[in-house]
Amino acid sequence: MNNWWKTLVFIIVAAVLTRWIPYSNFFRNVDTLIHEFGHAVMTLLFSGKVVYIHLFADHSGVTYSTVHEAWRFIPISLAGYTASALVAYILFKLYRLNRMRTGLIMITLITVINLAFFVRNEFGLLWCAGFIVLNVLFYIQPWIWLLQGYYLLIAFILMVESIISPITLILIAVQQPLHAGDATNLQQATGIPSILWALLFFFISACFARMSMGAFLGKNGRHRGYSRRRSSSSYR
Repeated sequence: MNNWWKTLVFIIVAAVLTRWIPYSNFFRNVDTLIHEFGHAVMTLLFSGKVVYIHLFADHSGVTYSTVHEAWRFIPISLAGYTASALVAYILFKLYRLNRMRTGLIMITLITVINLAFFVRNEFGLLWCAGFIVLNVLFYIQPWIWLLQGYYLLIAFILMVESIISPITLILIAVQQPLHAGDATNLQQATGIPSILWALLFFFISACFARMSMGAFLGKNGRHRGYSRRRSSSSYR
């Protein structure tokens, strides 16, 4: 079977299964957190100021930041969906290398940084604190099979959401092109229609998902041939 078709099948199966697992809804905000963190990091890299990040119970989020030059909105807006897909791939790559604890430390440190410096609304603060506690508990418990199950739950949910989010964005860009979050920000900054930016986000996420599945299937010896969400960001 073509590698792209295998990736598609795995994503569909993972999307269904992760919706059935109890409390999996809680972990969908991992994608939102990474998405908004991507905006925040890129803002700082381009000498901007991150005012706050808000995370919401419906898995949406917002990063409010300021920069001095309008063109800097472009890499900042591009960073969100790319960050989610990239971190998902890193988690699967670390899984293939039998470094799940390293991956769990990485995702926990990201959450700690957001809790300390960026997230400012009540739900976001409580969610970050709860997620950190869960990660620490699963890190210190002695059963490797339990750590593996928890780790893969996070990795698969992050990968699935990194694909579903740009698909949702494409639909919004078609129906309401001025309300398509990061794609609309990019349209306003470049003049390129938001639907094209949404399609670019989907392409990037799909490529990372394919690499993620290559790492996962390679780890399990099944195949060796592989080489947010409604989340928006506001800038001023």
